[in-house]
Amino acid sequence: MTAPLNHPLPVLDLDVLRTFVAIAETGSFTTAANAVFRTPSAVSMQIKKLEDILGRSVFSRDARSVTLTNDGEMLLGYARRLLSINREAVSKFIVPDIVGVVRLGSPDDYGERILPHVLKRFAQTHPSIAVDVTIDQSKSLIRRMDDRTLDITLVTNSYKPAMAGAETLLTEPIVWAGAKGGSAHLREPLPVSLWEEGCAWRAGALEALGREGRNYRIAYMSAHTAGQRAAILADLAVAPLPKSFLNSCNLAELGPKDGMPEIGEYSLALLVAPEASAPVKAVADHIRAAFDLFRETGKF
Repeated sequence: MTAPLNHPLPVLDLDVLRTFVAIAETGSFTTAANAVFRTPSAVSMQIKKLEDILGRSVFSRDARSVTLTNDGEMLLGYARRLLSINREAVSKFIVPDIVGVVRLGSPDDYGERILPHVLKRFAQTHPSIAVDVTIDQSKSLIRRMDDRTLDITLVTNSYKPAMAGAETLLTEPIVWAGAKGGSAHLREPLPVSLWEEGCAWRAGALEALGREGRNYRIAYMSAHTAGQRAAILADLAVAPLPKSFLNSCNLAELGPKDGMPEIGEYSLALLVAPEASAPVKAVADHIRAAFDLFRETGKF
């Protein structure tokens, strides 16, 4: 549909664009409806209105999935820019001026996987708050919280009960990861790639191997997720990972049928300093929202 040259072009509604972006990011009309506080039918009507204005379909829909069309992909970039400009303009006038510095801690694995998404969204809504990030082992992050050198932190915990004062954000199985089609799990002794002492995944994995009487050797040890993944992908070792980390087509989950013992579960928890300031509470809310989204969609 092309507007006549002597008539002004239609104006895109920011609320409709916000709904459009929510659907594109979650892949679900229902999840997006919850995010924008509308009913699924109202969301469907918004998208129909948008498609009528543009004269193009922006989503391909079937019984199981919602994906962007080529036109939808093009619109997504424009929509995000328009919403960003709107947030920036409005924040200059009516958004409360919350100013401060938040000292945030995270283990390496989740710092790499989640924080980029959280910090990007937080910067859009709270441009006057600076976030200083510390990446360290969970036991060190807990010590920093006790010393009051951190305001808020994510920490991993073994499948045993969570620590006092911790807010559990996620609980999931720890599984053995190997290269797809690999043979490292067949070797004797078993070559294992592990994190340093104090890692919840390491403790559970070694306990499981000991329980089964499986001979093993620690072939690789690193404090960084990238190092662990490299050893797995090269088929040099197997490693314990959260089940949700096996999102690569080159990683395979190894279980009892592969001769690998079950490990158990772990939890990821949030610790917030007592009497937290408004900026710290704002960061905590963004982290909680990220995990709410993950529980619903499997994506951050």
